[in-house]
Amino acid sequence: MSKKETRLPRRQFLKTTLSAAGAAVMAPMIIPSSALGLDGAVSPSERIVVGGIGIGNRGSYDLGCFLDQKDVQFAAVCDVKEVRRVAVKKVADARNGNENCAMYRDYRELLDRDDIDAVLIATGPNWHATMAMAAARAGKDMYCEKPVTKNISQSLILAETMRRTARVFQAGTQRRNLPHFAFACELARTGKLGKLKRVYAHPAGMKALMSGWLPAEPEPKKEVVDWDTYLGPAAWRPFNTSLLNGFNFEKGGGFVGAFTGGGVLEWGSHCVDLCQWAVGDCPPPVEYNPPKNGELVTRYENGVELIFREKDWIPLGSCPVRFEGETGWVEAGDSGKMVLSSPALLAGREVAEIGGYPATFHVRDFLDCVKSRGLTKGNAQAACNAHIACHAANVALYLDRQVKYDNTKNEFIDDEPANRLRSEALREPWRL
Repeated sequence: MSKKETRLPRRQFLKTTLSAAGAAVMAPMIIPSSALGLDGAVSPSERIVVGGIGIGNRGSYDLGCFLDQKDVQFAAVCDVKEVRRVAVKKVADARNGNENCAMYRDYRELLDRDDIDAVLIATGPNWHATMAMAAARAGKDMYCEKPVTKNISQSLILAETMRRTARVFQAGTQRRNLPHFAFACELARTGKLGKLKRVYAHPAGMKALMSGWLPAEPEPKKEVVDWDTYLGPAAWRPFNTSLLNGFNFEKGGGFVGAFTGGGVLEWGSHCVDLCQWAVGDCPPPVEYNPPKNGELVTRYENGVELIFREKDWIPLGSCPVRFEGETGWVEAGDSGKMVLSSPALLAGREVAEIGGYPATFHVRDFLDCVKSRGLTKGNAQAACNAHIACHAANVALYLDRQVKYDNTKNEFIDDEPANRLRSEALREPWRL
């Protein structure tokens, strides 16, 4: 067995070591209050040591949510950009009151550290699934930003890998831990709206384009920007600043072969995730139709429709969702507000209005599950189902025709062109 397979869990090791030391040495010891968890401090045995990989704009926000938690010790950062490595170290060291945050350009060096319990993966979408598999193999739990996969094949492998390795996985779908979205999903899931008929998701764009190409620019030194590692499993292309800083969705993003899943996935992985929760976290829809009159209609096996719609929303903020049943409906958005067909649906309950889609509650859910080994709200199977729904919708968009999906075989039914779009080749030497 490998070293990682035989090592003791961190808390068990600490308890065993302290017990042995106490038996061998009977002399008085002066123990700082921080080591005992006194004066508001968290004892070492209860701290979660975290490393961050790819900490850019969104990652910096996530990092702030982690650093706000008293039981987090942020120990290392990895990024292909030197300027980001230095910036994150400065923030972490200031919070920790030391200069111990390590910097890495190669994520494998960070994952190889035995003292790190969990990782924040906030790279671009191109790396998410590949990085998550590597973290699982290294015995790390992970909070992974979305979209967590680029295609159907990656979604299935992700869910299976997390099941097999028993790692705690949290997709960055933080709206699952916001009260008004959770309440809206509960109304739909528990029959309070009557028999569920339709759920609506906002895709923020319905174009499924193949990956493009941008002109070559002078490539920086590897220590400054490691372009080859930034590309990672994506097909090679010359360095271009637009691809490095907020990649161009049409020329460098695309549907297959570059840095993101494109199409309905970017925003849909949030909204569709909520719709999946509303219908009971069941397998994804089985029928997908190209857009008509501004709506892309899909259908679950039980007849419920999942509809991607860009317009005609009640102004409740970004990422709106709407759930309609035979006797009632509810619509919610990032403002923290809901609109219901009847005040009676509240049944006297007060639901907190928390706007701005904060991730703090989602990060706390993840950390609690790291300790309890419980199932997170944005677990790998939930993420898999929601992402497959988005990927299959992208296939219908790209082919501009209906496609049907078999959730048992995990393939499109009698449809070779659609099945070729379930996956893509990864650039050597990267593997899932």
